[in-house]
Amino acid sequence: MKYILLFACVFAFQIAIAQDYKFGKVSKEELKETQHPLEPNANAAVLYRSQDVKFTYVQDLGFVQQNYVSERIKIYNKEGFEYATKRIRLYDGDKNTEDVLKSLKAYTYTLENNKIIETKLGKNEIFEEKINKYWKATQFAMPNIKEGCVIEYKYMIESELLAIDEIPFQTTIPINKLDLRVGTPEYYKYSTIVNPKATYYPQLKQFNEQAKITLSKTRQSNARSVGSATSLDYSTIDYFINVITSNLVNIPSLEDEAYVDNLSNYQAKLIMELKSIQFPNEPFENLSTSWEEVTKTIYDSNDFGQQLKRSGYFGNDLDTAIAGATEPIEQVYHIFNFVKSKVKWNGTYGYYTELGVKQAYKQGVGNVGDINLILIAMLRETGLDANPVLISTKDNGIPLFPTRRGFNYVICAVNTEQGQVLLDATESFTSLNVLPVKILNWQGRLIRKDGSSDWVSLSASQASKEIVSLNVKLDSDLSATGKIRNQYTDYKALEYRNTYENYSEDDLIKAIESKNGNLLVSNIEVEDMNVPVKPVLLSYEYQLDEALEEIGDNYYFSPLLFLKIKESPFKLQTRKYPIDLNFPTSRKYMVNIMLPEGFQVESLPENVKLEYNSNEGEFTYLIRENGSMLQLVITLNLNNTLILPTNYEQFKQFFELVVNKQAEKIVLKKV
Repeated sequence: MKYILLFACVFAFQIAIAQDYKFGKVSKEELKETQHPLEPNANAAVLYRSQDVKFTYVQDLGFVQQNYVSERIKIYNKEGFEYATKRIRLYDGDKNTEDVLKSLKAYTYTLENNKIIETKLGKNEIFEEKINKYWKATQFAMPNIKEGCVIEYKYMIESELLAIDEIPFQTTIPINKLDLRVGTPEYYKYSTIVNPKATYYPQLKQFNEQAKITLSKTRQSNARSVGSATSLDYSTIDYFINVITSNLVNIPSLEDEAYVDNLSNYQAKLIMELKSIQFPNEPFENLSTSWEEVTKTIYDSNDFGQQLKRSGYFGNDLDTAIAGATEPIEQVYHIFNFVKSKVKWNGTYGYYTELGVKQAYKQGVGNVGDINLILIAMLRETGLDANPVLISTKDNGIPLFPTRRGFNYVICAVNTEQGQVLLDATESFTSLNVLPVKILNWQGRLIRKDGSSDWVSLSASQASKEIVSLNVKLDSDLSATGKIRNQYTDYKALEYRNTYENYSEDDLIKAIESKNGNLLVSNIEVEDMNVPVKPVLLSYEYQLDEALEEIGDNYYFSPLLFLKIKESPFKLQTRKYPIDLNFPTSRKYMVNIMLPEGFQVESLPENVKLEYNSNEGEFTYLIRENGSMLQLVITLNLNNTLILPTNYEQFKQFFELVVNKQAEKIVLKKV
């Protein structure tokens, strides 16, 4: 087997070297390829990618960044069609510094009757999208996509910004060949780092190249004999370019795994941060910064700190909102709910306001910054100690450098006698210290009125509970009837509300009955679905046919019936990335089983207590017989939300034992 793999690697390497990657030179061999030689299960593959980032000097303007990208992708099957859609994000802050997309060309290549057919991307297939106040996107879907086709596109992004976007070396499909070149003028010093969390580490080369800038200057002469005339004088400036290159082949795909916070956190990529500027005969400009300086800069902005000073726009609404609330925590709750109902989220992230708090309040809609800065302003107006907390969402990753781009979200923190309370008013079902799961990303940066700041933990401090009371009456016809009561708290309640918000009673019944084909559900009730500060209470009656299995003289059944965990979600033998469980959980089943008349217990599962890594995971199974009744208490507590790859094998074994234990049968026999 190892010789076969070696041959495949050598063969793939030879193909990568010999292939013509000039734009438009797609071969029949590429079109005929039916699967990737190294990753046969890949739905698509990048046959070639090149990226060239350079700075070109433009007189009277200075250095302009030009980012050239070219990519050729093979689509193997219908599941790979998603890679035929491209979205290019562009900065759109103002006309003087906006990114400009240039020279976009794209083609789809197919093989028909052994002839290569090319289909050009039309202008009507290119769409512009305004993301928010600062960003826009150009998106296109390639035409004539078929299984086996090859797509190819190239473009250039021109920008007057000095910030260089992250440069990916890896994606969710394999890359056959990648060429990268980044050239920055000596006047700009960048810190560079390859993502230390990645499992694939590319080789880079760094060196200097000589370059010249040619400047022109208009000169006028006033000689009497020939009259006035103009001419151009030219001068040159020598400088060097700091160059980074990488030429890679056979880059493995970034393989997704269940329960990963953000796959991009583990992607091989080059991250560059501008740290200083030094032009000849000009002062040194140090741009290296700290998180303290970053947060103070944000706070001093007109779209952030200045917005918090505005308060007249809510008029008498604040008094109305807190009417009857005497305790500070009650005032927090009332104002929080008022803002949630008054201003609806437009779906846009950002810590800066998009409309401004006054306009967002008036229009009843705004981005994350608009809504949560309104919340903070109203809490402060009441006399409460409320402050903004800057956050990087899970999708935005964890920044490696102090930078404003490291944050993309803002929430509210309020200090009360009960402790610090975190709030996000952008979603209907969030509550006090119950935030959207998408922002539970390690820590956030709290900024006080004086501009000072500190890190605060975003992790849930207590377990979210799911408590199940299950009553079971077994009948001699081998069926079971009874009633179930579920209680969900905190994040488990948020999860339930978000999942079943728009479900009718019939939809809920169908969702429960889908767990077992022999299950009938009736008299279902849900309480406090729309009161996020309270637990969700779910109850229903059920009938389960064939609950007992007759084998010989014995009858077998699982005490959790259709509620047991059917299989472990952790099936991989090894993991590359940590498991992120989002928040600690506590699941408890209290089961009362009435035996059918004329039956008695033949055997019961043994009582057991299991632990994972001391008390990071705990499972208990307690069962006892009391006449014609059986009573069980089963608990599963997961106290640690981050399982590292080094602990995965132990955690996997723990969870498999839990699943197997829940599946153990009680054995009955007739008297």
